Amino acid sequence: MKRFLFLVFISFLMASCARVGSPVGGAKDSIPPQVIGSNIDSPRVNVPRDIRELRIDFDEYITLKDINKQLIISPPLKRISKILPSGMGNKYLLIKWADTLEANTTYNFNFGNAIVDNNEGNALGYYNFAFSTGPKIDSLYISGELKSLFIDQNKKADESNMVVGLYQEKDSMDYRQKPYYIAKADPDGYFELNYLAPGNYRVLAFEDSNANSVYDIGKEKVGFLKDKITLDKSISGLDINLYPSKKTLKYLEMKEIPGGILMTFEGNPTDVKVVSLNEKLKDYKVTHSPKSDSATIWFNAPAQNIGITNNENLKFSYDNGVKKDSVSLFYRYNTKNEMSISNNGGNSLAPKQDFVVTSNYFVDKIQPEKWTLVSDSIKQDFTAEISEKNPFEIHIKSDFKEGKKYSLTIPKETVSSFFEKNKVSKRFDFEADKIENYGEILVTLENAPEQKFWIQMINENGSVAYSKYGNEKQINFKSIKPGKYELRMLVDANENGIWDSADFADHTFAEPVYVLDKKIEVRPLWEIRETWRIPTEIPENTGDLKKSPTEKPIIIANPK
Repeated sequence: MKRFLFLVFISFLMASCARVGSPVGGAKDSIPPQVIGSNIDSPRVNVPRDIRELRIDFDEYITLKDINKQLIISPPLKRISKILPSGMGNKYLLIKWADTLEANTTYNFNFGNAIVDNNEGNALGYYNFAFSTGPKIDSLYISGELKSLFIDQNKKADESNMVVGLYQEKDSMDYRQKPYYIAKADPDGYFELNYLAPGNYRVLAFEDSNANSVYDIGKEKVGFLKDKITLDKSISGLDINLYPSKKTLKYLEMKEIPGGILMTFEGNPTDVKVVSLNEKLKDYKVTHSPKSDSATIWFNAPAQNIGITNNENLKFSYDNGVKKDSVSLFYRYNTKNEMSISNNGGNSLAPKQDFVVTSNYFVDKIQPEKWTLVSDSIKQDFTAEISEKNPFEIHIKSDFKEGKKYSLTIPKETVSSFFEKNKVSKRFDFEADKIENYGEILVTLENAPEQKFWIQMINENGSVAYSKYGNEKQINFKSIKPGKYELRMLVDANENGIWDSADFADHTFAEPVYVLDKKIEVRPLWEIRETWRIPTEIPENTGDLKKSPTEKPIIIANPK
């Protein structure tokens, strides 16, 4: 019995010591931790350059949440050796470093929302601690807003990782280093750079996806000012847009795919030339669409006895317009690979649309005269053609009637690639949907660009649902699925058929982008008429997003 009571006592004692905090009961704590002192005197000036730590004391136990992502130190300290607390709560925060501080310099430790109390997780929001190794703390600031025009809808609002940095203007700029000053934007895009010294700076904003505080060229969205800024007084209201950045043109990898080998690149080469360096591989075909990131080498592996019984080392030379090189791949033929066709659009066909059949192989030839399209046991007239924009698609056109059911039969060996044919006959059953299930949008443009452009309808998932290219002043989107959409215009300023992204390496801005300042809700049987005034000027040094003023849309219910 004594042993049992002893064990109960020990268990109670361990449970009492397991967590440091307030007793259970009473009103829920909603007050964030409060700073009560630090190891640096309150004036925080003339701090010795050889100081190696910052300690901040609080009135309650704290923990640090995502400190490695939240903490930003300006100017940067390269060698941080310790950050506490690292686990259980503590009543102080400690940061140690090995650097010798610069003379007459203001340092700012921006903790974001990393400091939270140990019990309820109340954050000490956007807390800054600044001190100076000189006689005064610099007090200039820059504030503004960052906006990403190409948003990843899968990211939550609190996962924003947009940052803005200032680099000291020098003869030789090294953007591979952390900015001299850096700040993280809040989820709404607002940013502040505080405790800045007068001087000349270059401004660079980017989406710091890997949280290393350095812009990774070609991998992260970017926005910048073309000219330097002279900071002699504080600046507010600075708007910078982030655009996809131009990737450096380079080879990535090769891999086996059905029908051949896929060679991938970064940087979207205009043209790629590929040549086989193998004695056995003589008969092959290379396909590459201009500005696409891949080239495919098609061949008949069984006919040339390549990779059938063992891995075959295949070598190729390539020329992507920037570099010529040779690469190799250990290739093994996959007997399960065969040419197949499918319909990714489902069994419901939107009004006035083509029925689309997709192949996993490049489609070279089709024999539609051997196909049949039937409705109510009656053969229907139709035409079929390989898509010019996407040679993996076949578009079937016919006078599809609303509410009618159709059956399309494609016999085997009537769809061909270079060295392969579809081995299985397929029948596609679908129904032509009714117009009453769809809406329509008529967009009238004012001040439209002289160059061609894309008008895109972006759905709530952030994907391009509908797109039209040209320079018409009126764009009519018909048979639109109900939902909320954002209208976006991408201007093809050089009319090369490609929207060119930002190239920070040579300070070239992205081609203009405009976004309507509201979302449009499409409803069944509604025709929405929208007038969109496109801004006539874009500031030279920002490429700013222009949210265009709009009139109230005219909505016609049941126009049919």
